[in-house]
Amino acid sequence: MSTTAKTKKSSSNKWIKGLWKLFVAGLLFVLLFLLSIRFGLWGALPDTKELENPKTKLASEIYSSDAKVLGKMFYQEDRTNSDFEDLPLHLKQALIATEDERFYCHSGIDGRALLRAIIMLGKDGGGSTITQQLAKNLFHREEVNKSNRIIQKLKEWLLSAEIEKRYTKEEIILMYFNTVPYGNSFGIKSASKRYFNKKTIDLKIEEAAVLVGMLKANTYYNPVRNPENAKRRRSVVLKQMKVNDYITQNEYDSLRVLPLVTDHNFVDHNTGTAPYFRSHLTQWMKQWTKNYAAKTGVKYNIYDDGLKIYTTIDSRLQEYAEKAVQNHMKTLQQQFFDETARRNRDPWYGEDENGDLVNDPEYPARMMKRTQRYRSLKKQYKNDQDSIDYYLNKPVRMKLFSWNGEIDTTLSPMDSLKYCKQILHAGFMSFEPQTGHIKAWVGGINHTHFQYDHVNKKATRQVGSTFKPLVYARGLDDDKLQPCEKESTGPVIVEYGNGQEWRPQNSGEVPPEVTFYQGLQQSINTVTARVMKRLGPNSAEVVRQTAGQMGIDESKFEPYPSIALGTMDISVFEMVGAYGTFANGGTFVEPIFVTRIEDKNGNILEDFTPEKNEAIRMQTAYI
Repeated sequence: MSTTAKTKKSSSNKWIKGLWKLFVAGLLFVLLFLLSIRFGLWGALPDTKELENPKTKLASEIYSSDAKVLGKMFYQEDRTNSDFEDLPLHLKQALIATEDERFYCHSGIDGRALLRAIIMLGKDGGGSTITQQLAKNLFHREEVNKSNRIIQKLKEWLLSAEIEKRYTKEEIILMYFNTVPYGNSFGIKSASKRYFNKKTIDLKIEEAAVLVGMLKANTYYNPVRNPENAKRRRSVVLKQMKVNDYITQNEYDSLRVLPLVTDHNFVDHNTGTAPYFRSHLTQWMKQWTKNYAAKTGVKYNIYDDGLKIYTTIDSRLQEYAEKAVQNHMKTLQQQFFDETARRNRDPWYGEDENGDLVNDPEYPARMMKRTQRYRSLKKQYKNDQDSIDYYLNKPVRMKLFSWNGEIDTTLSPMDSLKYCKQILHAGFMSFEPQTGHIKAWVGGINHTHFQYDHVNKKATRQVGSTFKPLVYARGLDDDKLQPCEKESTGPVIVEYGNGQEWRPQNSGEVPPEVTFYQGLQQSINTVTARVMKRLGPNSAEVVRQTAGQMGIDESKFEPYPSIALGTMDISVFEMVGAYGTFANGGTFVEPIFVTRIEDKNGNILEDFTPEKNEAIRMQTAYI
């Protein structure tokens, strides 16, 4: 062999050895790189416990007594999990046909799809499998830059392999549908309710195709915001279902031409059924979680831990109650505006030293000083009242409530306050006296504009003559009067304390003499005062005790006999509960609005039953 030939052969062997060395070195580098990712050198991966029990934020759900979802408690993510039986077959088929055709043939990574994505640079679809997307949804929701994208993809590969080892294909599909984002709604259950106002199991094929199509780009293919884009994307999903033999050609031809029909059911904390009740329940639940943690050491987050809160509210009665309040208050509001126009002056009144109504033109200015806007201006301009007044009277864009729809207008803050202070408000609560279950709770007329709840115990108002039945109840209980016994309606003096006297007056003409039954029926002040007089010098104390036994906070009472005319401030919640005593044969049953609380797995955390006590005699309640 010539020297030249030997030299060429030697050079060729060196190239081959060099290539093998380069290949082995590259292989070792890849293996070491994967091992470095696996052992957390590029950021920790979830451990086995996390993989077997992935943590996701779940909104707590509020259920009515008739098994309807009244609403949810969530902070940023409206997420509710589905069960596998909740997923219709065509929904699963639409997902597989569109996102991962060989889902049942790979173990987390689809080599063919990955190679296609690399060659086509992603133009003909990505290479991520459903399992890889699940890994991203569960553990890598954070944004990444281009330099970290490769590392994240490798992490997803490793996680996908681990997920495939631990879960069946059906479990992976379920977990995927429970974690996919739809804007600020997460999971197919929330999306079905939001866009089609129905349960997931009731989705039609074309509706399932819309929701699967949204996964490519939530906003761009949103059926409410961009219906044409959503319809085109729906056709793509339906075509993939046809290609994969999940639907026939005839089905495809008929489904793709159907109009896109949605039933948008966007519900926030201000809309939907029972918004005032849900708001009150949220605050109540926050206190409950603190109490539960103190007792058990277990902490729950009402926004993240998927609690199930079963309430006493009946969704049907709640809707009737809200409609009744709306109709009644709309009528009263118009009557108020008509009367104000007839008088041709602002309806600001106060009381003078004699208790008579007098005009109070300074009322709006006083109310303005209680607002956050005034406090902010005061902080900014100190004692420069001219600047403060300037901005309070400067027109700005705003939206105001009206019974004929929201008003988008330009108005000064002072004028808007004057308008809003003329809006009439109401609180409504109904409950079942025998069980204590609150069936309807309407805290106001519009939670978006007026969030003050007029029902809960902190929302007190002077109750006036509605308190008189409790006074008569004590008189009957102590055998101080009989319903048919006659009594004078003339002037009366009730002594109390150290020789002090109370001299009530009637508000209009009354007969000279009536029975006690008629005195209550006609709400005659002097007859009620005579009941107090018969109860003795400690009448205010004994009436306070009766009210306390009927569920009213006794600290709200002053030690004066004038409480007989309802001079104290009591909440709607307490008054309704007290009146329930009469309907329940003298037994007071504490009003409750929650029957039980469960964790996300259905384990009962606490049951609730109302407290009961014999407040008055059955005979008294009947009379």
